[in-house]
Amino acid sequence: MAEKAKSQPAYLTDIQTMVHGEDVSMEGITYKVNAPKDIDPADIFFVQVNQDDCQACGECESYCPTGAIQEVTEDGEHAVIDPVACVNCGQCLANCPFGAIHEEVSFVGELLEKLKDPETIVVSMPAPAVRYALGECFGGSTGTYSGGKMHAALRRLGFDHIWDTEFAADVTIMEEGTELIERVKHGKKPLPQFTSCCPGWVKFAETFYPDLNEHLSTCRSPIGMLGSLAKTYGSQETGVLSKKIYTVSIMPCIAKKFEGLRPELQSSGFKDIDATINTRELAWLIKEAGIDFNALPDEEADPALGMSTGAGTIFGTSGGVMEAALRLAYEELSGEKLADPDIKMVRANNGLKTADIPVPNFGTVKVAVVSGLEQAAELCEQVREGKSPYHFIEVMTCPGGCVNGGGQPLEPGILEASLFKSTIAKINRRFTKRKIA
Repeated sequence: MAEKAKSQPAYLTDIQTMVHGEDVSMEGITYKVNAPKDIDPADIFFVQVNQDDCQACGECESYCPTGAIQEVTEDGEHAVIDPVACVNCGQCLANCPFGAIHEEVSFVGELLEKLKDPETIVVSMPAPAVRYALGECFGGSTGTYSGGKMHAALRRLGFDHIWDTEFAADVTIMEEGTELIERVKHGKKPLPQFTSCCPGWVKFAETFYPDLNEHLSTCRSPIGMLGSLAKTYGSQETGVLSKKIYTVSIMPCIAKKFEGLRPELQSSGFKDIDATINTRELAWLIKEAGIDFNALPDEEADPALGMSTGAGTIFGTSGGVMEAALRLAYEELSGEKLADPDIKMVRANNGLKTADIPVPNFGTVKVAVVSGLEQAAELCEQVREGKSPYHFIEVMTCPGGCVNGGGQPLEPGILEASLFKSTIAKINRRFTKRKIA
């Protein structure tokens, strides 16, 4: 297939070029325009506290699962003291009542240059959870689905291909489910098997439990798979040279910026993921471009990397990866068709949930689903001591899963110059967490 000439995206005409290192406010959060090159992501601070704005309330420290953020002055101001210990979840940022925490990495400046470059083919790769939060930035209620309008907005921004991470989530199901079956049947690798989709959790496990590495699934996350597929299969299908493709991961998560920079993600022969932005940055781009989001028609993603099943959709919520993988494992282990694909017993909104899944012709598969690294650490200690009863454990860092990630729109009222108002906003948040049906 021959390459098509690319026209200048009209909506970007009035957006000025950004300067590397400048601070830009996007959806209530300050971002530093910074697209790191040739640097170990473990050495990068992805979030940091602005000492001038810190009011020493300690809220950030209470939300940090690893102790990476601590008091650094006698007056109680806080800072992220070690990028190695930080898992980049951004929950400190999402819960700071004074807006004192900002993002240190933003690819938006570089992305704008690529969108305007007629020689670069820019590919969007949005995660399932983004479409359940993006609409909130345009007046929608919590959890409003806006996937069709998101695809339409991406086209108007100048993205050449709208490929969807849900496609790769389906691939992950097949790979991770098959790996679980191999472990259960043949025991070539140890049980339990941990999921490997959440980059905050993976960094936590690698840093604090390196001895459990063999328990992590060998599968890449869905975006890790799609980045490589975009520059191999996608290149082949579109007739565009891999070196001309610029892949943009659009995530609900700050930790995905860390993942996209991992040196391992170069199996395509190029950098698999060129840039990562989160939901807030995408909303800012749409607004800056003057696009009337709510007036957009609903549009579909592009084939052949844009189609997916409902199993890929539920990856964005706690228990979704587990449920999707169990559907495959159940049928493969039992040899029977699953009468009802909804395995509701593994669905979780927060914390820890366990279940025993009876599988005909096999026995019982014991599983655990956890969101939050404190309880994940307890499960890791069980595995380390050889006392874990589980076959499969899903871990997500953020409460309720990716839909409540650190890169999502902030809860209205969080950024109030009052700890009291912020506390009320957080109480409300407990009852309005985004969910994927």
